[in-house]
Amino acid sequence: MPKMKTKASAKKRFKLTGTGKIKRKHAFKSHILTKKETKQKRNLTHSGLVDKADEKSIKQQLCI
Repeated sequence: MPKMKTKASAKKRFKLTGTGKIKRKHAFKSHILTKKETKQKRNLTHSGLVDKADEKSIKQQLCI
């Protein structure tokens, strides 16, 4: 049986916290920022956590 391979796209997008939760960045912060409010851009800067419903599939992609 070959080794399990981590999905490269998931590896780039998600990090595991010390308590086992999955950390992620917000979308919509890369370009076309002129039409977005300063408050929205500031809030998108902060990282968030992955929803409980999506954790299983992401952990599977990360081979955890």
